[in-house]
Amino acid sequence: MSQPARKLRLGAYMSGSGVQGDSWRHPDTDTDAHLKFERYRHYAQELERGCFDALFFFDNLFMSTDPVALAHSPGAPRWDPVVLLAGLAGATQHIGLVASVSTTYSEPYNVARAFASLDHLSGGRAGWNLVTSTGGGENFNRDDHVDHALRYERANEFYDVVTGLWDSHADDAFPRNKATGQWADPARVRKLDHRGKHFRVRGPLSAPRPVQGWPVIAQAGSSEAGRELAARAGELLYTAAQDIEDARAFYTDVKTRALKYGRRPEHIFILPGVAPIVGRTQAEAEARYDALLEHRDPAVALHALANYASLGIDLGSLPFDAKVPLPEHVPETNSHKSRQKLLVDWIRREQPTVRQLYTRFTAGGHRVLVGTPESIADDFQHWFETGAADGFNIMFPSAPADITSFVDLVVPELQRRGLFRTHYEGRTFRENLGVPAVPNRHFAPRDAETPAGEAAPQPAETTAAIA
Repeated sequence: MSQPARKLRLGAYMSGSGVQGDSWRHPDTDTDAHLKFERYRHYAQELERGCFDALFFFDNLFMSTDPVALAHSPGAPRWDPVVLLAGLAGATQHIGLVASVSTTYSEPYNVARAFASLDHLSGGRAGWNLVTSTGGGENFNRDDHVDHALRYERANEFYDVVTGLWDSHADDAFPRNKATGQWADPARVRKLDHRGKHFRVRGPLSAPRPVQGWPVIAQAGSSEAGRELAARAGELLYTAAQDIEDARAFYTDVKTRALKYGRRPEHIFILPGVAPIVGRTQAEAEARYDALLEHRDPAVALHALANYASLGIDLGSLPFDAKVPLPEHVPETNSHKSRQKLLVDWIRREQPTVRQLYTRFTAGGHRVLVGTPESIADDFQHWFETGAADGFNIMFPSAPADITSFVDLVVPELQRRGLFRTHYEGRTFRENLGVPAVPNRHFAPRDAETPAGEAAPQPAETTAAIA
């Protein structure tokens, strides 16, 4: 039997503050979505109309007190992403729902329980973006941020505990038999008894095993430690890439690393972030982008970009036509190492002016594409078919207008080329991605052999049957 044609994957990247990009002052941009759930309900339903694979919310556990960022950047206030997705689970039917939850400033038991609950609430559409956080220690009994290497060490053990808890009882562990009086089958439940460097968790989990076995695991690290965690655990990988050759190198590296963990590379989807500005003609797209830039505060956007990538320079105070004066030795960051490297490498290679940097990057360092549905589809197809991406994480410059224009203009062009689905293929997030549910490592289905399929990464914890 021939395999179905590989399809491009699309995710939507959103913030809990309800503002996309830096052009929050543009008339088309909602500024009250952090107060009005119906805004997000509309966004999610539009994305589902466009057959998007996933709606993804990034998150921060801190609120900037930098006077410039606080006064002018829409980073806060924001929704808790898990709470917001619980509401959206009832407002949608097909789209995957992915929330960032920190492994640095959370506890594994709470995370395992929340995502197991969200997976049931959504009918098997939950995803966890496993992140280590770029800051926030000041809100969790610390005066500093946990060291980068220690954050990833903790993240790996955190992943072991969470997935171990999801496997701590069989899918059929609770027969709820009124005739016999048996609520649970102790033989189908196991303690976790994890004792590691960072966590001691007995278990089992007091929530039903997720519909998908495990919710889909997303990951967004591109540093050396981030790539290793992505290869071990990630299924949706969010990354930033400006150069297609760099993107291909990342794509090959992570999927090759995954082999040593017994994983199938085709079950890992790498989605670089892209901010598309689309028009029916190139002139219309460029006019749209000019309008967005007119409603943007250049000094604020440049300040945010420099801070996010820890460049150590005040871009906002420089003339637009000045060359970016990158120091010979950029201070090492304990925050976003991969994004710093991306920006530093590009600046050194291209020797850009401040204006070129400003118009090419989002504040998060992602690509900006200005064009027609055909030219944007050409770009996507080239990256997709030449081993640079499995799809894209779309970062809409404004909402809802740019969501609707992308769904109405770009999605049909991708569908016309046979690159993207015209309907959802399954019921769960995993079914729509074309990857199997994760079998329980401890409990085979009753009267059946363990289903064949991809070997899930195996956490290194001990387990004990309930006596």
